[in-house]
Amino acid sequence: MKSKLPRKQRLERYSATHHVQHKFLGSHLGPELVKKHGTRSLPVRKGDKVKILRGDFAGMEGEVTEVDYKGAKVYVQGVTFAKADGTQVQKPVHASKVMIVTLVEDAKRNKVLERRSKGG
Repeated sequence: MKSKLPRKQRLERYSATHHVQHKFLGSHLGPELVKKHGTRSLPVRKGDKVKILRGDFAGMEGEVTEVDYKGAKVYVQGVTFAKADGTQVQKPVHASKVMIVTLVEDAKRNKVLERRSKGG
C-alpha cells in the first residue's frame, strides 16, 4: 500500500480485487509441512485441517468449513457459541490466527507448492 493513512489502507483492503483478497487469507503451515514443502505459509482453503493459535478456542483443531474472503475469516468445525435463544452458531476466526496442520491438495495447489519450493 502506498499511503500510511488508516482510512486509505482500510479502503484499499475493502475494495481489493478477488486475487488480492485471496492473499489476505494466508496463514502459517505446521512444522512438518514447512519441511515437506519448503514454504512457511499458504492461503487457507475449505477442507484444510487447522489448529487455532489465539483467542478463546486456542489449541483447538478442526476442519475449515467455510472461508469468508471479504472479512479474511475462516469458519472451523466445532468452533461455535450460543446465541441468546440457545442456538449454536459458528464463530469466525481470522485467517492469521490459525496454523494449517493438513492440506487439501489438488492440481492448482500442487502447482503453487512446486513453484514455491524452488525458491522463486
